[in-house]
Amino acid sequence: MGSMVQLLGFVFSVIFIFQSSISVVSQNSVGGGTVQGTVLIKGGAGIGRTDSDFICATLDWWPPEKCDYGTCSWGLASMLNLDLNNKILLNAIKAFEPLKLRLGGTLQDKVIYEIGDPQQPCQPFVKNSSEIFGFSEGCLPMSRWDELNTFFKKAGAVIIFGLNALNGRTLASDGSAVGPWNFSNADSLIRYTVKKKYTIHGWELGNELSGNGVGTSVTPDQYASDVITLKNLVKDIYRGFNVKPLIITPGGFFDANWFKELVDKTPRSLDVVSHHIYNLGPGVDDHLIDKILNPSYLDGEAQTFSSLQSLLKNAATSATAWVGEAGGAYNSGHNLVTNAFIFSFWYLDQLGMAASYDTKTYCRQTLIGGNYGLLNTTTFVPNPDYYSALLWHLLMGRTVLSTNFTGTKNIRAYSHCAKNSEGITLLLINLDSNTTVDVSVATEDAVTSEHNGITREEYHLTAKDGDLQSQTMLLNGKALTVSSSGDIPTLDPTSVDSSGPITVAPYSIVFAHIPNIDVPACR
Repeated sequence: MGSMVQLLGFVFSVIFIFQSSISVVSQNSVGGGTVQGTVLIKGGAGIGRTDSDFICATLDWWPPEKCDYGTCSWGLASMLNLDLNNKILLNAIKAFEPLKLRLGGTLQDKVIYEIGDPQQPCQPFVKNSSEIFGFSEGCLPMSRWDELNTFFKKAGAVIIFGLNALNGRTLASDGSAVGPWNFSNADSLIRYTVKKKYTIHGWELGNELSGNGVGTSVTPDQYASDVITLKNLVKDIYRGFNVKPLIITPGGFFDANWFKELVDKTPRSLDVVSHHIYNLGPGVDDHLIDKILNPSYLDGEAQTFSSLQSLLKNAATSATAWVGEAGGAYNSGHNLVTNAFIFSFWYLDQLGMAASYDTKTYCRQTLIGGNYGLLNTTTFVPNPDYYSALLWHLLMGRTVLSTNFTGTKNIRAYSHCAKNSEGITLLLINLDSNTTVDVSVATEDAVTSEHNGITREEYHLTAKDGDLQSQTMLLNGKALTVSSSGDIPTLDPTSVDSSGPITVAPYSIVFAHIPNIDVPACR
């Protein structure tokens, strides 16, 4: 992307010139040097619109005994044992003003809430390989629910809570979960939450029980009935409230037929259709880096976004799409990949792609915990993706613009109206190891606003020492580190003359805020 803004009459000739002269570098090319590229932004209308708090992260239930492939990476990151007095944790959430937090995960469907009648003993999760999901039932004490909500209010977080959707069901011989949802324990929790005046943005029913499920599954017909039950429950408990929590479900992997039946049977009960993404395969995979750097592989997830967008558009529903959980590589990710600089290529590309298909919210697995946390599980220090998420949140506005890059296939390009400021923000990701790309910008339906000056702000992200597996990110050449008192560093841009192209170094990411590009979609 660059700042050479063309008037509409000259756009196509410019594009033709670039297309004729660009050196196209394949993914396996090691040619090096510098090539040219151009990005065409169509500003007549947006192609998608996100929530203002599009960025979301998850908190999970996994106890320290959760291990994958012989590695136990969760530590004390569960909602039940997380250190809520940690200053970095508080400041990391507060920096977003606000950050959405989705509380849930596999074990949410085995959580009993310490409330209601009859009240059961509040026992912790115990590892048991003969149990579904590998653990016994666990319990959320109301004293801990109080502590969590006090912390969330202090941090300014927006909370989505995942309810136990297996309560009351029995497991059939084929592994499916049958029978209606027993909502009595959830009812007690929701009533307690309202009584204590805790604000919940959305109640999500179940985790990965859609389609074939993970561990077990529920039929879409039964699930639809349970969603309607939850909707009626929330309407009753929140009677008199001007704003009621969202009803969110199913929090599982996209299965077109299953999702369609659920949506068709809940036209007035379902607010958000949530799905999960682990498209890189298992965390133990030795080829994760190759997949992340392969543009064709990254493109593969577009089909899921497109299919869900089409399903909702053609259904008699006002429900919107969320990514409720996305860790890239399942079973807790991979150390020094999903918590290192390299993963920002995947993560930011996912954010850009999801938004372009009208996804409203994108929840990263996890805020902390496993090997894919935005924060280090032990020290709470931000991993590179934390800063990628924060920059997106600060710079990328709600309206998504049509963005087409011409040149090397190793450049990923996305643009939005700028956040809380004039102009547009562009995101460029260079997947090439040794080729620099000078990117110029062409626009349709845009004018250059002289009163906004002739400079743009650039944020260049690179890995420390050029090591893709580094857990230290550089912003404009300076390492991003928290202060001794736990303060998140300020993310300062460099100011650049907007008459030249944007230079995107090998294996780097650039956000560019161009205030003097004025498009109708952003007015």
